[in-house]
Amino acid sequence: MAITAQDIAKLRAQTGAGMLDCKKALDETNGDFEKALDWLRERGVAKAAKRAGKIAAEGTVASYIHGGGSVGVLVEVNSETDFVAKNDGFQALVNDIALHIAAAAPKYVTRDEVPADVLEREKAIYVEQMKNEGKPADIIEKIVGGKIDKFYSEICLMEQPFIKDEDKTIEQLLTEKTGEIGEKITVRRFARFELGEGITKEKSDLAADVEEQLRNVA
Repeated sequence: MAITAQDIAKLRAQTGAGMLDCKKALDETNGDFEKALDWLRERGVAKAAKRAGKIAAEGTVASYIHGGGSVGVLVEVNSETDFVAKNDGFQALVNDIALHIAAAAPKYVTRDEVPADVLEREKAIYVEQMKNEGKPADIIEKIVGGKIDKFYSEICLMEQPFIKDEDKTIEQLLTEKTGEIGEKITVRRFARFELGEGITKEKSDLAADVEEQLRNVA
């Protein structure tokens, strides 16, 4: 059964769940609205949506060091209460998120944080690629839209597939955990450090070349 935008909007209006969750629920249930409602409830998505307006100001800042110090992560994950922040399940979730950030290297938490100039540069590159391939203008716009969505899924934490279960995004993981724990859970910010990142090695490479030439002359 074909899933329409109206079906997704109707389910979203009734449950408060996100568009992606509503679409997935309808896809998984072949468009059966009642079964889609149950699907969302079983996964805590509908329950989580009711907490979307709550303020999550408690939580914790966690760290993760990988590879004997080659990669380090700091991440702030928020909950509504300090009680939940100390919960073993919440702490395990935070550790999983820190581990994911270390492995997947996102640049931003959400797509809203992506600077406009970064986005425009990507779009311009995609447009030129399509033009070089001889794609018509009306097709280029659709293809570029899909490529931008993929770009977001690569650089935005919330849209990345969770490394421990790639069938769900980090956003869907948080939604599930919000339903299970009963409080709103959000990732506020993170920092990822990789040893040597951004350091140019041109000078050291040049020095090595000079040394090699001197050895050959000698």
